[in-house]
Amino acid sequence: MANLGRVSVSLFFMITGFLFSTKIINEKYKGVDWTKLYISRILRLAPLYLFAMLLLFASVAIVSNFTLAQSPTTLVLNALRWIAFSSFGEPDLNGVEGTRLIMAGVPWTLAYEWAFYLCLPLLAVAIGTIPLLPVLIIGFIGGLDFIHIHAEPRFMAPFFSGIIAAFLCRHVWFRNIAQKKIASVVVIAAIAMALTLFPTSYSRIPLALLSLSFILIAGGATLFGTLTSPLSRTLGELAYSIYLLHGFFLFTLFNFAVGKQNWKSLTALEHWSLILLITPILIIASYTTFRFIEKPAMQCTEGVSNWVRQTLFARRGALEEPR
Repeated sequence: MANLGRVSVSLFFMITGFLFSTKIINEKYKGVDWTKLYISRILRLAPLYLFAMLLLFASVAIVSNFTLAQSPTTLVLNALRWIAFSSFGEPDLNGVEGTRLIMAGVPWTLAYEWAFYLCLPLLAVAIGTIPLLPVLIIGFIGGLDFIHIHAEPRFMAPFFSGIIAAFLCRHVWFRNIAQKKIASVVVIAAIAMALTLFPTSYSRIPLALLSLSFILIAGGATLFGTLTSPLSRTLGELAYSIYLLHGFFLFTLFNFAVGKQNWKSLTALEHWSLILLITPILIIASYTTFRFIEKPAMQCTEGVSNWVRQTLFARRGALEEPR
């Protein structure tokens, strides 16, 4: 079952590689709006992540009985490491061992996401457009960030699969192939093999299978209409909330509702029944956070981008005025 999570992470990285390489390719000649791109990323990821951090800190406080087990300085510094999208690690907070498990250990993927975003100017250069020097510097910072987080090739490879998909999907002949029913059969078979025949999706063969699946989906394979259904679209909108929040629900369920002394004695049927029961609650909570945190922040992208541009231009003009 753990491989389900690994497969999801690989596909998550492929989606990122596909979406942003497609954006850069499409805007190659008119120029990428780097200000809007980075502000959109901040407003897309940061608000919900900060909310998740509040839940994390509250959970730690409850588990530690609201007593200080670390020096205030250490606690604040460790909390800041978490707030920085785990780019500086996921240390235990206030003496609570396995703090990262409260969030099901998922924030590390966001450190990779941000490193990839920062590297986008370098991708633009590879595609054939040269950004301005300040933007290029951001790209080099992204490369250094990958080094800083000790990025592993097995985690970086899916981004390149997404980039390959972006180039293939520009060809009509490929889209025609991907939209055939046989392509959906291939996708289902490849994902099933990656899930069941290998202990991890991060090795070469399952990664190749997942890459094939994703590239066909990006080209138009709908899995017989499943991926274009209203339900799939809705769950897609809630995916980030579900991803960040499911750990809290599991932690609360098994540590507080069931109790540490009892959950280890649960049968497999009891275990999965509890997870099944809590799933609708997670979906409702994720819809709520999407509706009131994620969506409003995303809708501010244009306004914030314009404000930043005006502020930068105003400062530049002030510096250039004759004295």
